[in-house]
Amino acid sequence: MAKNIQHYMDKKSISRKKLADDLNISYTTLSSWLQADSYPRIDKIELLAKYFGISVSSLIEDSENNKKSQPQTIDLKEEPKVIAYGGKPISKEDMEIIKAILERHLNGGD
Repeated sequence: MAKNIQHYMDKKSISRKKLADDLNISYTTLSSWLQADSYPRIDKIELLAKYFGISVSSLIEDSENNKKSQPQTIDLKEEPKVIAYGGKPISKEDMEIIKAILERHLNGGD
């Protein structure tokens, strides 16, 4: 839910301070929600949804927009399950070549 609130804040260019002031909630409470340290009560969820002009479910459920806006990190030093390029899986041998190129590049090599 924290990601969803942040998504709609970003979409409407609303700061934490403005949102807290507009909804008459404390800045600390809002920050706690955005850091996923706490979860708003249903009345506050309804207030947020009304404020953004969206459904309650848009705040609660995983959003495709949020999934797209959050890049997925894959650490190539670890063994990922499958990495593909253009839908075609990359072989282990090709992954080793890619890793070697990245190591050389990131360590200031040619």
